[in-house]
Amino acid sequence: MKQRKVPLRKCVACQEMMPKKQLIRVVKTPEDEVLIDLTGKKSGRGAYLCGKEACFRLAQKNRSLDRALKSQVKPEIYEQLAQDFIKAEDEFLAARDSAEDE
Repeated sequence: MKQRKVPLRKCVACQEMMPKKQLIRVVKTPEDEVLIDLTGKKSGRGAYLCGKEACFRLAQKNRSLDRALKSQVKPEIYEQLAQDFIKAEDEFLAARDSAEDE
């Protein structure tokens, strides 16, 4: 059977190439909402971050998330994303661990 090609994406903070399934997608929807997309299927412009809080903080400090989403991300949205990121990080790591066990 032919091996499937694994899609790779780059973390906007640390610039490391990783499989798409190991990254968390932050999406700017057509309604200009910025939110975390764990499914990876929401419509809009996406940017990928490692599942580490340190990468999120680095992206916030360097404004690399702003550049990747091609729009200004407001500080209150960063705060909301920080809270969501901590919750999503736990879910993401649990899902990744269960996928590795299979």
